[in-house]
Amino acid sequence: MSLKTQTLKKIPPGIWVLGFVSMLMDISSELIHSLLPVFMVTSLGISVFVVGLIEGAAEATALIVKVFSGALSDYFGKRKPLAVLGYGLGALSKPLFALATTANLVVGARLMDRVGKGIRGAPRDALVADITPVELRGAAFGLRQSLDTVGAFIGPLLAMALMLLWANDFRAVFWFATLPAFLCVVLLIFGVHEPQQPAGIARTNPISRANLARLGRSYWWVVALGGVFTLARFSEAFLVLRAQQGGLALAWTPLVLVAMNIIYAACAYPFGKMSDSVRHGTLLAWGLVLLICADALLALSNSGCLFWAGVVLWGLHMAMTQGLLATMVADTAPENLRGTAYGLFNLVCGVAMLVASGLAGWLWDQWGAPLTFLAGICFCLVALVLLWWGPVSGAAKPAAASDAGAP
Repeated sequence: MSLKTQTLKKIPPGIWVLGFVSMLMDISSELIHSLLPVFMVTSLGISVFVVGLIEGAAEATALIVKVFSGALSDYFGKRKPLAVLGYGLGALSKPLFALATTANLVVGARLMDRVGKGIRGAPRDALVADITPVELRGAAFGLRQSLDTVGAFIGPLLAMALMLLWANDFRAVFWFATLPAFLCVVLLIFGVHEPQQPAGIARTNPISRANLARLGRSYWWVVALGGVFTLARFSEAFLVLRAQQGGLALAWTPLVLVAMNIIYAACAYPFGKMSDSVRHGTLLAWGLVLLICADALLALSNSGCLFWAGVVLWGLHMAMTQGLLATMVADTAPENLRGTAYGLFNLVCGVAMLVASGLAGWLWDQWGAPLTFLAGICFCLVALVLLWWGPVSGAAKPAAASDAGAP
């Protein structure tokens, strides 16, 4: 039996279930989100400007909610109920898209969906860390991320197939998307068992000044690194726009994200497993190098082999770094503050993503697409400098172990 197979067998069943829960919700969400902008503009007559406002408000809502849901999971010592609530709201939002006849209902559905995402994200990641032995933590995060990303490319593929099958009937596709969403909630309720918390631990405000100080320098460095890393990695929507600029037909532009996510899904687990035995700083540095190469290729070309090589390298860097950053948060935060730690980390990275995407769009409009990707290279170089001078560069180091029982 290979070492890879042995590691997969050691990963707790709950991680597999959480992975399939994420995959099902991603299939449902991508079925809708890959078609929603076109649906709003063509079927509901909403302007592109209003579409942008809706998306911005939805993402901002998710960012704010993430911090409070993580802190609440620490305060109550329970992760699963909040995860169920978050996935449940996501599932309940899906029928509203199929029923929508006005912008108001779309806004309501979109906000409900993003509130659900904000509620479930930090408690779910903390739950992964709680139920996984520290020596398997990287592999566990990689596996969950891999399964999640499978949904990210199955969803758009299904959307294209169903639109062809049902003669561009948006509402029929949206109704179909409700099935995996509700299935994922059922799977979470009955398939994941949360570990018991030690009795007698006093409840304190997780976001008090004293508790935030306990997060420590190493954790805040990981947060800063994640923020700069995200500035270098703007929205994948710009990959789609680059392909469209190169002449790829509109009907086929989702294939850019499909290709990127196939690479991401295939490689996230192997790189996650590698992070359990290889220096974290080394893997992050290589991930930045891959992103620099991807940006360079995408700056040079919007079609052909160079463009698609850039898309592949983008997927590889995502696989190498995203689960690893989540592992580093778990390693540097006290056990009873993990939910808060993930909420703050997600907030900083989410704000950085909004800034990065806004800056990328401005550079694109003012000076053209190549400068957008060259700016990404510059942020990568800043992240490499921060990585070089940072306090955490080794493999998994459970810095929070000594704090696990602290109030």
